[in-house]
Amino acid sequence: SSERRLLVLFGSQTGTAQDTAERIGREAKRRHLRCRVEALDSCDVANLIHEPLVVFVCATTGQGDPPDNMKMFWRFLFRKNLPAGSLCQLDYAVLGLGDSSYPKFNFVAKKLHKRLLQLGGSPLLPVALGDDQHDLGPDAVVDPWLMALWDKILALYPLPPGLEIISPNVCLPPKYTLHYLPEGSAHPDSDVLQPTAPRAAPCELHPFAARMVSNQRVTAQSHFQDVRLIEFDIAGSGITFSAGDVVMIQPQNCPEDVQQFCQLLGLEPHRRFLLEPTEPGTSLPPLLPQPCTIQYLVTHYLDISCVPRRSFFELLAYFSTNELEREKLQEFSSAQGQEELYSYCNRPRRTTLEALWDFPHTTCAIPADYLLDLIPRIRPRAFSIASSMLAHPERMQILVAVVRYKTRLSKPRRGLCSTWLASLNPEQGDVRVPLWVKKGGMKFPADPATPVIMIGPGTGVAPFRAAIQERVALGRRGNCLFFGCRHKSKDFYCQAEWEELVTKGFLTLFTAFSRDQEEKVYVQHHIRENGRLVWELLNSENAHVYLAG
Repeated sequence: SSERRLLVLFGSQTGTAQDTAERIGREAKRRHLRCRVEALDSCDVANLIHEPLVVFVCATTGQGDPPDNMKMFWRFLFRKNLPAGSLCQLDYAVLGLGDSSYPKFNFVAKKLHKRLLQLGGSPLLPVALGDDQHDLGPDAVVDPWLMALWDKILALYPLPPGLEIISPNVCLPPKYTLHYLPEGSAHPDSDVLQPTAPRAAPCELHPFAARMVSNQRVTAQSHFQDVRLIEFDIAGSGITFSAGDVVMIQPQNCPEDVQQFCQLLGLEPHRRFLLEPTEPGTSLPPLLPQPCTIQYLVTHYLDISCVPRRSFFELLAYFSTNELEREKLQEFSSAQGQEELYSYCNRPRRTTLEALWDFPHTTCAIPADYLLDLIPRIRPRAFSIASSMLAHPERMQILVAVVRYKTRLSKPRRGLCSTWLASLNPEQGDVRVPLWVKKGGMKFPADPATPVIMIGPGTGVAPFRAAIQERVALGRRGNCLFFGCRHKSKDFYCQAEWEELVTKGFLTLFTAFSRDQEEKVYVQHHIRENGRLVWELLNSENAHVYLAG
């Protein structure tokens, strides 16, 4: 057993797999292993042949698809020309996170395990299949599997003489240290996201600060739901997109929440700091300017409105000076306390900020150095692009339903991104939104003669508005749209636009207004009623069918 080093690679969509990967990283440190934790797409796959020990943590998304941050890795690994024994030096283990209510349960993990075996790797353990549907969540599988994994790894790489496993009662050092700069030292205004000249097309690490042109409510004031049609100016961004593509938007926390958070933790919003990694070789978090202010960190980076995970309570327990609070935090981070944690956090959708309110003695004792270990970064949100560049050059539009709902908590829950977007008013000055574009899963037919049947109730109509604009601009007529909403007078999005296209002969439109009559009518009723037409298009004209929710 040579060098005791471990690589943990994750493919994560919503952050759960990353959270689990970081947990494995912490447990490795307690066993004095040198450990790197990285997203699958940020590691150089070719280097896998030099790695002795790798743990893969991967989620499955959609219909058995790999998460975005492992798509390149996936393509590489399944190349036909990879030699059979290329990973014969590799000891590995695969941990999957999935949901057994989907037909392709943990498909990515199972397929990855099999492929690594084909390439000559030696599995330390059978693949772990974490399941969201279990009463205790994926941890029901993950906890015992990890215990078995450490037994295997310590058998291969025993602890060096004189070293013990670091006790769970000892807090590990933070990933970064915050070095406050003396107040009043000269500083350039690094806080503003500058619209830079693009080096290449914008991406997650280099978003484009697009100017919001308009923000228009498209539902009646009397309607329960607030839906916006928002337009951005993307001139000079280098962004191109076609129908079916998706725009990623990086949201920010609202000023009230930021202020509350700083107050609770006794942080001074305008203090400036430099981040220094505790371990050499750890890269700095992307998208944070150096130096940075506390205000910027809390506004743009820390996800203080997300529902906290088990690891949050585990770390929080170390800082607690209050016995009652510490006992509760330890219970929430134990395997036995997971059902109670679920009903405290997940069921009512309690936010990180609200949880901190409930532990005031602990919260005021949180060292600033640990903020980036304690709270995950704000994730970008995806929206279907609702316009075509052929109809609106240099512009991009999205259709956004503002997320707002009640749980047993007195304050209504609000979606971070949609609430922030809705609050922006381009008439009150220059409003900028960081964004970039991703290829979507929907491809529209290249052959102009192929008709398209689109079923898009509610805001699901967004990608079809892009497709219809694009197809009309190209002179294609075979467009059939089934649209559904509650009331013709309240939430019939883009009504005038559709009606004009019907008049011009570019669109066949079927509408279902579910609440405008006694019995509820939905898009499926109209599909059935027009079964002959639909069959005719499918059978004789080879139509493509698209469905968006």
